[in-house]
Amino acid sequence: MFDALSEKLQETLAGVRERGTLTEADVDAAMREIRLALLEADVNFKVVKQFTSTVKERCRGEEVIGHLNPGQQVVKIVNEELATLMGGSGRDIAFSPRPPTVVLLAGLQGSGKTTAAAKLARHLRVEHDSSVALAACDVYRPAAVEQLVTMGGRAKADVYEQGTDADPVEIARWARERAQREGKDVLIVDTSGRLHVDEELMRELADVRAAIKPHAILLVVDAMTGQDAVNVAEQFAETVAFDGVVMTKLDGDARGGAALSVKAVTGKPILYASTGEKLDQFERFHPDRMAQRILGMGDVLTFIEKAESISDERQAAELERKLRKAEFTLEDFLSQLKQVRRMGPLSSVLGMIPGFAAAKELRGMKVDEREIDRVEAIILSMTPEERRRPELIKGSRRLRIARGSGTSVQAVNQLVKQFGQMRKLMRQLGQGKMPDLGALMRQAGR
Repeated sequence: MFDALSEKLQETLAGVRERGTLTEADVDAAMREIRLALLEADVNFKVVKQFTSTVKERCRGEEVIGHLNPGQQVVKIVNEELATLMGGSGRDIAFSPRPPTVVLLAGLQGSGKTTAAAKLARHLRVEHDSSVALAACDVYRPAAVEQLVTMGGRAKADVYEQGTDADPVEIARWARERAQREGKDVLIVDTSGRLHVDEELMRELADVRAAIKPHAILLVVDAMTGQDAVNVAEQFAETVAFDGVVMTKLDGDARGGAALSVKAVTGKPILYASTGEKLDQFERFHPDRMAQRILGMGDVLTFIEKAESISDERQAAELERKLRKAEFTLEDFLSQLKQVRRMGPLSSVLGMIPGFAAAKELRGMKVDEREIDRVEAIILSMTPEERRRPELIKGSRRLRIARGSGTSVQAVNQLVKQFGQMRKLMRQLGQGKMPDLGALMRQAGR
């Protein structure tokens, strides 16, 4: 996400880092490049002007100009101001002391509101151990109720619906009473959208709000629409006092204009972000972490949280034991590969690791997920004994595995060879030795 903006900002700040001292002209030149990068990213013009002005003033006020090694200080200022621009620190909805906590979702048709409702339901169930119900109040869009029923089931949330003939306000009122009666912790109300902001949409939202008195109103906007998303948010802010934003399709946004503008324009923070099509690709939005990722610093905290969410302590301890004793097998490798893929697209996962995120040659790198599919197919075509003892894989076995996986003998050879090198590295590390990484890299390239 934000690939184009990230690459431009990293290049600009790399030039700042390389200078031993900075003059005022150097800072002005950097600000011009940053201003251009933000405008190209479709960030609101007024927001860009204010941002660059603030960064420039801070550079002067903290006496960056004329001092030795000022580059890191400039990067620090840009990082902090980017985080502030997007809201400062991550936050969650506030839960009511008297359940159910009622969350009203609003937004235009096509913004991904119904999907976001199911994703939010799963998030609150998994992260907060909450019992969640969904109210199907979008009675106008074809199949909206059916979609919510299906996705709500996948999210393991109850869906309260009365079909498409009932009044949305009455459905919302009935759903709240039922959620309270059944002891639900949270009720998420999926409302109708329109193709544009109009009086009818706002009137219905106002009526639903009056009927259920929600504890939080969240506006769902599509990050891919850039400034249009910000304009929609601004229009809603003028008539509906929403509390925060759910940004959908953030993984497909190469520019970042909506995410960087919406807080400054509306005064309302982004609370959640949808980062993929799957239900679990939904998370709290952390402005400070996002700023670090944009500047190529990685996002270690999110990486750790994702890893912890899919890990099992017993399996982790057994894996550590195997690694120390060099008993790691292709079966273990396949299991770890599947776990890593559950964290999301591999290019996104690598972007959270500081070393990978900052490397110029890796910026914008797209990991070919099909190559991972081929590796999995090769391992799955092996017998259990071959996975435990890959040294057995020779001659006719390699041909059989290649045919079974739909790959080539060369691909099988390469996997077996690379796995052997990896086990050798693990054995050396387990013995407390520093492996010859150069030799290993040269062998891997053969």
